[in-house]
Amino acid sequence: MLVGLPKEIKNHEYRVGLTPASVRELVHHGHQVLVQTGAGAAIGLSDDQYLAAGATLAQDAAQVFAVADMIVKVKEPQAHECAMLRPGQMLYTYLHLAPDPAQTAALVKSGAVCIAYETITGPGGGLPLLAPMSEVAGRMAVQAGAAHLEKSKGGMGVLLGGVPGVSAAHVVILGAGVVGTHALQMAVGMGARVTVLDKNVDRLRQLDLVFGNRINTLYSTAQSVEEAVLDAELVVGGVLIPGAAAPKLVTRSMVSRMKKGAVVVDVAIDQGGCFETSHATTHAEPTFVVDGVVHYCVANMPGAVARTSTFALNNATIAHALTLADQGWRQALKDNPDLKNGLNVAHGQVTYEAVASTLGYAYVPADSLLN
Repeated sequence: MLVGLPKEIKNHEYRVGLTPASVRELVHHGHQVLVQTGAGAAIGLSDDQYLAAGATLAQDAAQVFAVADMIVKVKEPQAHECAMLRPGQMLYTYLHLAPDPAQTAALVKSGAVCIAYETITGPGGGLPLLAPMSEVAGRMAVQAGAAHLEKSKGGMGVLLGGVPGVSAAHVVILGAGVVGTHALQMAVGMGARVTVLDKNVDRLRQLDLVFGNRINTLYSTAQSVEEAVLDAELVVGGVLIPGAAAPKLVTRSMVSRMKKGAVVVDVAIDQGGCFETSHATTHAEPTFVVDGVVHYCVANMPGAVARTSTFALNNATIAHALTLADQGWRQALKDNPDLKNGLNVAHGQVTYEAVASTLGYAYVPADSLLN
């Protein structure tokens, strides 16, 4: 199979879908890999390294899209990339379709076979291809929140951990999954006063056993969310419903009553965000202010630490990339129910139920296309 690696073009996106080591694995399995010149240059992965791994180089993305059987990316294809996809061509990347009707329509129109990292499941029911970026984003959320609490960044001028004689900031974390857990680790490590909310009491018990009285755990209800958010200097939104739009846990009314200069970091923004006041921002312009509250809603947060993120992502994605290349998408998905859960769009049909329901498409089960 001919696997294509284009350079990412989203604002300040420097990650790359395949490292030279991943290319070497594909070549070892008998596949060809076509890499766009400069695809990994921004994070120190040179064209010479890709050539040494067995790849060939293409001068532009159009050449890659024109000939590749499978395109491997990091972020969702931008509009003109969608236009270059062709019927039956595989696309293997993050998609986050539920809050993005324009991209969904473009992928449906393309006829391509679109497999989303974020809905591929693991044997235990987790989301192993989403997990590494959630780990990065969770840790970055507290870093970004702490920075934007500084007065020069628009915040109230609070040091997250305080100092002797001065109270630490209160960090509220919505969701105790991968994002929430890693945000929690960072916030505790920086000396903040931390509250984490979730509907999974067993998960809250696990965190309580690990962190003890260094954190406060709360069962998530509208009342407990409101009380916690109104007391917070920093709120991290890390809730997720796989493949579906994120629930709006923090209303516009709550935001209007938050402390002026408080910061919210909406890690769920890729799925539409869990604050009613959120909209996606970029690394170039990461924040906006609503009712005196600073909103950090960068849709590709891990792109800021692109080298770390690229290697972490490749560790998770390369095994399925090899399977898809070795077997073709139909056989690979037939043999692996977890990989089958990654199929979101194929041959003009929406094959992921949450996306179809959210955006008003007819849902076509993946099995009907595989058979």
